[in-house]
Amino acid sequence: MTTIPENAFNDLLENAVTKLVQEKLELLLREEIKNYISNEHKGPRTTLNGNYKRTYQTRYGAINELQVPRDRKGFFQTRLFQPYQRREGWLEEAIIHMYKGGMSTREVAKFVESMFGSQYSPTTVSNITHTVMEDIEQWQKRPLEKRYSVIYLDGLYVKLKRNTVSSEAVYLAMGIDEKGIRQILGFYVGGHESSNGWREVLKDLKNRGATDILLGVFDGLPGLEEAFREIYPMADVQHCVVHKVRATFPKIRVADKTEFLDDLKLVYTAIDGDVARAVFDGFKDRWRKQYPKEVASWEEQLSTLLTFYKYPTLTWPAIYTTNPIERMNKELRKRLKPMNSLTNIEAAEKIIYLQATDYNEKWCGRAIRGFVDVDTKAAFEKMYNERYGNQ
Repeated sequence: MTTIPENAFNDLLENAVTKLVQEKLELLLREEIKNYISNEHKGPRTTLNGNYKRTYQTRYGAINELQVPRDRKGFFQTRLFQPYQRREGWLEEAIIHMYKGGMSTREVAKFVESMFGSQYSPTTVSNITHTVMEDIEQWQKRPLEKRYSVIYLDGLYVKLKRNTVSSEAVYLAMGIDEKGIRQILGFYVGGHESSNGWREVLKDLKNRGATDILLGVFDGLPGLEEAFREIYPMADVQHCVVHKVRATFPKIRVADKTEFLDDLKLVYTAIDGDVARAVFDGFKDRWRKQYPKEVASWEEQLSTLLTFYKYPTLTWPAIYTTNPIERMNKELRKRLKPMNSLTNIEAAEKIIYLQATDYNEKWCGRAIRGFVDVDTKAAFEKMYNERYGNQ
């Protein structure tokens, strides 16, 4: 019995597949030109005039002598590819996916060069990824749902080159719709994070149709709550409990950390809001002499730190913190980490857009636990009607 080496077998298989693809493409081309001459062409009469050969790179391998039919007058142009196209669009899509996955334009160019030759420079790769800019503009202007039970707001900084390199803010907004599905609603790049910046973000969300909001979840950035209440006066505010705990942690002595934080945890894990406030009173009595500023800070924000207790119990894990949107931020930081700085604002927008749409595709159709519960949906409906009317 003859044994075929594995490499030889793989080559035979690849050649067989490529040959089959070539045969099917040429069959399609022959049928296409016949239909064109017989039915579609409306100008001066023309006839078949043999074939010409061309190379064509497919995902299954290179076809070096693809037979492309032509007509005598030169009118026919196949719809399978453009006149000077030498590759299927899959390679361009692959380049965009590699770029989205964290490879720099230079790394992508080196990889493509090793596979297909030196045609793809970093500039060419950048130009290919630039094709998403039109998609970005449309995506940023797309209409939003009217109702979102929750909107999360969070930001991060990226280093951008203008005249010099400096850190600039990326504003991110995520919503949970009536189906309990989370999605990135928008992102906005530029400047330093500020209440005015957030005000413009919120205006844009509302102008695009997101008018009925129940709850905004974000950290305690000065001015953000005021901006949110200005744009969405009927919505509640939930300050992120996790952010508050993190901000408090470094200010507590090592010897007291465990007991202090355990006592604090009893506040935001209580069975309801009334119990939480009663527990906080005990916490305050115990710790205010040792940590007056920290306890006073919690007391000042207590109402917005415990807002989540007004909402259905099953939603509490998702709404007492900005963790849902911070996961998106974590992925963005991971994607941006290999880059010391981005060449311009468009480079930042491309990366963020690709991550945002990837995130939305990932979570499309996957409702957050607790938000599709019958009682939860009924409670939300009642809230919408009380605040915005039965519309």
